[in-house]
Amino acid sequence: MKRQSILIIYTGGTIGMQRDENGTLIPFDFNSIEKEFPAVRHLHVHIDVHKLPPIDSSNVTPRLWTELAHTVRDNYDKYDGFVVLHGTDTMSYTASALSFMFENLKKPVVFTGSQIPMGIMRTDGRENLITAIEIAAAEKNGYPIVPEVTLYFQNKLFRANRTSKLSAEALNAFDSRNYPPLAEVGVNINYNWSFIHYEQGWFEGKFSPEPLRIIDGFDSNVVILKIFPGISEVTLKAVLSVEGLRGVILETFGTGNAPTADWFINLLAYTIERGITVVNVTQCVGGGVAMELYETGKRLQQVGVLSGHDMTTEAAVTKLMLLLGNCEQKEQVIQGMLESKSGEFGS
Repeated sequence: MKRQSILIIYTGGTIGMQRDENGTLIPFDFNSIEKEFPAVRHLHVHIDVHKLPPIDSSNVTPRLWTELAHTVRDNYDKYDGFVVLHGTDTMSYTASALSFMFENLKKPVVFTGSQIPMGIMRTDGRENLITAIEIAAAEKNGYPIVPEVTLYFQNKLFRANRTSKLSAEALNAFDSRNYPPLAEVGVNINYNWSFIHYEQGWFEGKFSPEPLRIIDGFDSNVVILKIFPGISEVTLKAVLSVEGLRGVILETFGTGNAPTADWFINLLAYTIERGITVVNVTQCVGGGVAMELYETGKRLQQVGVLSGHDMTTEAAVTKLMLLLGNCEQKEQVIQGMLESKSGEFGS
């Protein structure tokens, strides 16, 4: 049996900390992972570690997304899978961004982290890391079982661009409210095969041979605007008048509803006429927008607000930033937002 080869890419975050003899939190040495966690040896996996300069995930920018994608690309032919260790606060943003940056991805890229530092006795990082490695190395008929960008946390594997962090304290901090888990972990890892993306003829080796391609270049001139009762015309006008603004993720009520006051609709219409792309997503933790259901949503649709369907805010904003950074015409941005590129919306 071939020994799988996995590259762990460490970016920082809670999972990478341990206490020294004085009780101070210091970086964990992932190069000694097999010494620290003997159970890893039973996975029959070769592990290498690539360390990026550690960063608190609150400071993550598209620069890290690009560096991560390039690291995977530059090592793509050397390894069977990749595990990315990342701080939890912005993990869903980074994982979503990479899901859109990769084209022709045929190997697992599994994000994970922890709520409790690795060096604390009851850390959740140990199980998260070991299982992420096992999933990244899993194969059937010589082909990866999960050949997409995913996020593993507390016994569940999710499609990365369907996730959001929902708890600051619970160990099951992440969820995917609009798409089922790709795998659920108990005594065994139970893969939900019908929800994992496979090219036709995947396990028979009949898929497209095209190589991995990276799309990079993000335009950060976007804003996430959460609607709330009592939002004023002055506030909305100030946000939409930001110099250089190119995109707006509009977080609306319920199934895509927003105020119908003339000043509100007219400001959005003027914004869209100026060439700014406005995408509607729900601020609810589950479900999606259906602007055709109610008059409040229809008015948004009529002035050119795009449906974000059931995309998470994290997926919508990273996708829009990437499209704005790569498309010359607004029509291309619109078309890209309305098409599911990496399973980010729909069934």
